[in-house]
Parts: sequence; C-alpha cells; structure tokens
Amino acid sequence: MEDVKRPWEKLVELMEADQPEQVKDYLQSMNTEDIVLSISRLEKKEQLLLLTLLSPEDAAELLDDIPEYHAADILEEMESSKAAAIFNELDSDDQADLLLEMNEEGAEAIIAQMEPEEAESVRRLIQYEADTAGGLMITEFLSFDKEQTVGDVVHELRNNAEKYEDYNLQYIYVTENGRLEGVLQMRDLLMASLQAKLDVIVHPDVISIKDSATIQELINFVNDYDFYGAPVLDDNGVLLGVVLRRDILEAKSELANMELLETQGIVGGEELRTMPVLLRSKRRLSWLSVNILLNVLAASVIAFHQDTLSSIIALAVFLPIISDMSGCSGNQAVAVSLRELSLGVIRPFEVMRVWWQEASVGLINGVVLGILIGGVAFLWKGSIILSFIVGGALMLNTLVAVSIGGTIPLILRKFGADPALASGPILTTITDMFGFFLTLTFASLALSHFGTV
Repeated sequence: MEDVKRPWEKLVELMEADQPEQVKDYLQSMNTEDIVLSISRLEKKEQLLLLTLLSPEDAAELLDDIPEYHAADILEEMESSKAAAIFNELDSDDQADLLLEMNEEGAEAIIAQMEPEEAESVRRLIQYEADTAGGLMITEFLSFDKEQTVGDVVHELRNNAEKYEDYNLQYIYVTENGRLEGVLQMRDLLMASLQAKLDVIVHPDVISIKDSATIQELINFVNDYDFYGAPVLDDNGVLLGVVLRRDILEAKSELANMELLETQGIVGGEELRTMPVLLRSKRRLSWLSVNILLNVLAASVIAFHQDTLSSIIALAVFLPIISDMSGCSGNQAVAVSLRELSLGVIRPFEVMRVWWQEASVGLINGVVLGILIGGVAFLWKGSIILSFIVGGALMLNTLVAVSIGGTIPLILRKFGADPALASGPILTTITDMFGFFLTLTFASLALSHFGTV
C-alpha cells in the first residue's frame, strides 16, 4: 500500500541500489500520471541520477511523458554530451519544443554535441514559431527522388532497417530536386515491379501544408481531412517535413488549456508548482497588479455616490450581486466568442453580428434576472421602488455585460492583442462600473423624486 501511495520512494530506493534494469521495469509498470507525479517529487539530483541510469532511448521515452518545461529544466542541469545523447533519441518536433524551453546557452551546448544530421534538423525547426506547421512538423519521413526505382527504395529500406525502425512507413514521398511531386502508399510499392520508376506509380494529387500555416489553419485541416498527416512545404514547394494529425490535436488541446489559464490571469504560459517561486509570482502579479488598478477605478463610482449609498444601506447588499451576476453573463459571452474564434467560425470584422446575437440573449436573460432580484428585494424590504432599482440595474447591466463579453475578444484579436488574457479584466471593470453606476444613479433619482426608497 505504501508503494502505491508513494511511488517515487520506491523509485529512489531502486536508484540508490544502482539497479538500472529494475528502475526501467518499475517505470514501465507505472501509468503516466504516476510517472509525472514521481518525477515532480524527486530532488533535482535524483532526477539527474534517474536519467543517467536509463539508456538514452529509455530516458527519451520517459521525458516524453512529463511536461516540456519540467523536462527542459532537468536536461539543462545535465552534462551537454549526456543530454545530447537523449536528444538524439527524441522525435525532431520534441527536440525543438524542449530546446525552445531552455536558455540559449544551454540549448546551443546540447546542439553542438548532437549527431550532425540531428543537429542540422533541429536548427531548422527552432527557427519556426512553436504553433506553426514548421514548428510542429517532424523530419523523420521517407522521401525518394522520382527517378529512383522501386528496387532502389526496397534496397534502401532493407539495408537501413535500424535507421527507419521508428519512422512511420505508411507513406513514401516522391520528390524532384527536393520539390514534392507526389506520394505513395507502402502497398503501392509492394505491388509494383522492382524495375518501375517512382514517377510512373506516384500519386501526384497530394494535399500539402505551408510551413507558415498557423495552428488554426492546421486545426481546420484536421477537421476537413481524416489524414494521418500532411507534407509541409516551403514557398518553393520543397518538402521540409510532415505534420502529424496527433501532433495537431495535441497542440489544439494545449492551446485550449493555455486560453483557460490566461482567462484566469496566468500570464506567460503554463505554470507548474515545480517552477521557481519568483517566476510564478511575477507571472501572476503582472495580471493582478493591473487588475487592482481597474478595480479601484470601478470602486471610484461608489465613492462618487457615497451619500446615496449611506441613505439606502440596503443597496450595499445588492451591489455585489448585480456586479457578480452581470460578470457571469459577460463571461459566458466571452467563452462563446473565444470558442468560435478558435474554431474559425467567426472573424474579427463580424463585431456587429456578434453584438446583435448576444444582445438578443442578454435582453431576455436580463429581464428574467431583473424580475428575480427585484422580487427578492420586495420580499426583504417590501419596497416596490427598491425592487425596480435593483431589478432595472441588473437587467441593463446584463445587456451591457453580454454585449461587451461577446465583442471585446473580436476587437482585441483585430488589434493583435490576446483576447483570452485581456477580455476578463476589461469585462470585469466595465460591468462593475456600469452596475454600480446604474444602481446608484437609479437610487439617487428615486430619492430626489420620492424622498425615500
């Protein structure tokens, strides 16, 4: 039972006994969640010892299971030659992702120790943004010139079976001076004569992707085509690599997670509690410090109407309710806009269409919510005027909130800002200000006309 609760303790025990085979077997018996948990609980020296005990191939397999930031952090502490040996066993896209997480000096030291072919490949990949086709593609693919024969291909594959054992052998890409000419399935090769040239049996109609394609374009691609992957070309039609369907879907999931974190104020990327405390604090404060200024701005509306608030103490109970309920309605609209932007079903220029659709929903929900909160106010204080004040304020503020929540992500995207990160603070400030303003203004008018509420 103790081993089940604390698998990292068993791992340390095996490492200290210098039993690499048993360490390997124990890791293979663990599920991914337990591996991630165990690595995060190990001291840095224990993490380094673990990677040293494993073969480079097994270490690469282990690193594939843990978050990229954590894997890069461990590799930065290793001797560059040992880290390079592990890097040589990783897929090219994983190599690039890890190197981009490392500092420039550490990354360059590892590249310098890698096999020349691997080093050249990864240098090309790290020039791309991580969320583009060039950043996601792998360079382990089968490519042959169209003038070669089927026999040439079969001979190459048989004589270099060890080199190609980790390649996906479903497709063979046919080129001319590096430019993509078409594709072959392995069955096409097996059914053809050994003397046949590839340009005779090649399928020339192949759907490809530009190396500059964005993650959204890639997501649209996998939604349209049920392919294993697609060849990635540069502007001249030269075959650079292959982007796999599974990597696009994984990137899509990571994008959704990042957007969720950013909506909650986690700035600068993924956060793990294994990261340095000061880095985590800096990332959070960069959002919180701005948000506190925005909240002070919203609170200034209350200060301006403090006489009204002191005259109608009951309003102090309803102000946070109106603010919170409107904020919830606005956040629903933000979530829908972010989702539709990620799916590509709306564009930034469609602000008015989105506003009209949100306003329709906001008007209905605002009336219903206004009646509910107004009813609560009447049951509590027995004042129909108070009911109209808080009910009317919530109704109008709900309409404002969904209008802002639905359109602000589109406006931010149009101007190149991150809609997931900035929409929340802007929405909160506006809904708070309008909620306070509407409630206290209505109350001031009621006092001036009726003398009491």
